[in-house]
Amino acid sequence: MARRVGVTVDCASPTKLAAFWRDLLDYVDDPPPEGYASWEEYDRANAVSQEEIDAGATIVDPRGIGPRVFFQRVPEPKRVKNRVHLDVAVATAHSGEERIGEIRQAARELVERGASWVAESGDPLDFFIVLRDPEGNEFCLV
Repeated sequence: MARRVGVTVDCASPTKLAAFWRDLLDYVDDPPPEGYASWEEYDRANAVSQEEIDAGATIVDPRGIGPRVFFQRVPEPKRVKNRVHLDVAVATAHSGEERIGEIRQAARELVERGASWVAESGDPLDFFIVLRDPEGNEFCLV
């Protein structure tokens, strides 16, 4: 039985972290509910407080294939390694130095945007780079 999957990320700054992941995954902000031109219009019409607005942000795959990702503000900071992480395919080449170069280039660009470098595999046949997003959540570029 096929089921849709969503991912929820606990964080300190939902809007900022959602923007980082939106760009990395080629996602878009979750569109407002039907009948509303924007989330601001929806929030005004439904008396949503600024605190509630700032408490979360959602991004979605515009093709409708990937999971919905919700970022929710929590008071505690991240303290330990993730038990689950995302592998993000950034390389178009399937093997060799070209693939490794594409992954390294993507990692450099993400570091410029706030990610931090953790490690890279030494295996050219299974090459990946481990990064942390701006709030310390680990993910791999493959």
